[in-house]
Amino acid sequence: MTGTTTAVGRLRAAAGGANRWVVLVVLCLSLLLVALDATVLHVAVPAVTEDLRPSAVGLLWIVDAYPLVCASLLILFGTLGDRVGRRRVLLIGYALFGLASALAATAGSPGVLIAARALLGVGGAMIMPATLSILRQVFPDRRERAMAVGVWTAVAAVGAATGPVIGGFLVEHYWWGSVFLINIPLMALILPVGRLLLPESRGEREGPWDVLGALMAAAGVLGTVLGVKRIGGGEGVLTPATLVPLLVGAALVVLFVRRQKRRTHPLIDIAMFSRPAFSTAVGCIVLAMLALVGLELIAVQYLQLVLGLSPLETGLRLLPLTFAAMAAGATGSRTLGRVGPRRMVGWGFVLTAASVLLLTSMGQHDRPVLLTAGFVLLGFGLQSTLFGAYESMLSEVPAERAGGAAAIGETSYQLGAGMGIALLGSVMNAAYAPGLSRLRDEGVPAGAGAAASHSLGEAYQVAGQLGGPLGELLRSTARHAFVHGLHVTLLVSAALLLLGALAALRLPRLMDCRPADEGCAALPGQAGGRDGTSRRETGEARPRAGAPEHRVPLPARREPAEATGSGRAAR
Repeated sequence: MTGTTTAVGRLRAAAGGANRWVVLVVLCLSLLLVALDATVLHVAVPAVTEDLRPSAVGLLWIVDAYPLVCASLLILFGTLGDRVGRRRVLLIGYALFGLASALAATAGSPGVLIAARALLGVGGAMIMPATLSILRQVFPDRRERAMAVGVWTAVAAVGAATGPVIGGFLVEHYWWGSVFLINIPLMALILPVGRLLLPESRGEREGPWDVLGALMAAAGVLGTVLGVKRIGGGEGVLTPATLVPLLVGAALVVLFVRRQKRRTHPLIDIAMFSRPAFSTAVGCIVLAMLALVGLELIAVQYLQLVLGLSPLETGLRLLPLTFAAMAAGATGSRTLGRVGPRRMVGWGFVLTAASVLLLTSMGQHDRPVLLTAGFVLLGFGLQSTLFGAYESMLSEVPAERAGGAAAIGETSYQLGAGMGIALLGSVMNAAYAPGLSRLRDEGVPAGAGAAASHSLGEAYQVAGQLGGPLGELLRSTARHAFVHGLHVTLLVSAALLLLGALAALRLPRLMDCRPADEGCAALPGQAGGRDGTSRRETGEARPRAGAPEHRVPLPARREPAEATGSGRAAR
């Protein structure tokens, strides 16, 4: 027994040292599954509808249960991991995710599938902040951590983008439940490997854990995201189903913030938001995800409904975006060291805005070269922005508060995704519907025109029912209106991205490597202080030529407990 314990201890110690890149592989595999599950079901919705026959509300909950539950519990499990151990929360999340996947794959009714998707959300909320906070702990050197964050964000983009491809392939060749079965063998592999290799880490454990605050945060985020999603689904802002959860959620979030300010040992250190780099990074994550998810949703509709591509072909068309995101993640560390967070995030937004403006050249005919170029620029620009924002956010907080910071980042990620669907979807609908107003003058029944104004997919259904010249007129008019709405939406998205570029001006100009960051030397363009700041930024006078340079000795650096093996991980 002692020999086994010693062997496990050696594996974990190695994982925190030379083999920390193995730890990164384990963390990225688990994140890949969580990101994949957020989009893999989208192309399977028609098959689920045909098999389980859910109501309209039931179908909405089948799709939304996972992201809603996941977003609402991120702060709860992120801060809980800081208290009881991030590795422990992560392993429990693995087990829940595998169990929920098996339940979803074999669901025989809409209620069971909704429950399974909600349980997947619980598992995802345990996994996502834990992976990022463990990454913060295992990579104390900021340069190595920047490289690890680049890989981490690229994997998240790969999972989200390849979900429709994998889902389309599985649905076309098997049945809809197979989109969940792919999680089970990977979780069966990751769970024992993670138990052996992942180091345990905790944050500060002073004072009791604020259970009431955690529940307030969960309910507040749930209500806010639910209200935003209902707006994105086309419901009016003033309807009770939208307004009540939105107001209750916003009120609970405000009460949560006030409670955290009063507490001696808060769940979330609200003072983090007083740091310009942290608050700006969080805002940039929201804006980047708002653009990415909203644009992907509209792009999928354009590829399938206007160009007539199958789900699998649609997923393949989006692959250039994925490959570009991977390239941006792989080169992100070097780019960040050379240009700094401000330029990386700002120019990432500008590049993305340029790609969006390029995509306004899309029309009713397929232009594959244009689409590929636009998606490549879009993927590279947005991934550069997300990389710089996440890295800046993590580096602004101490390692012991990494769980709370990771939870804030992931909540911003989910909130931005929901806002993107709501905002850009509303812009799309507002620009699309007026284009069908002239159909009444052409002899199309008023009821048919009103139904067609809801979406292009519904317009095609109504056109099929009408048939003949009127059906063809309705189809072509709706297609023209959709393309017009697409162009308006892209212009609004470009404006938001340029707003993000302006916000990025509040980020640090250079990658600040503090003495506490192990092995972090001055990067190119940062000559001057040992903390990575230039003399011009710190106001330090440059010594006269030939004069001796007086150096103030720095205090001895305290090694993190987990890195030396003398802390909790060793025990």
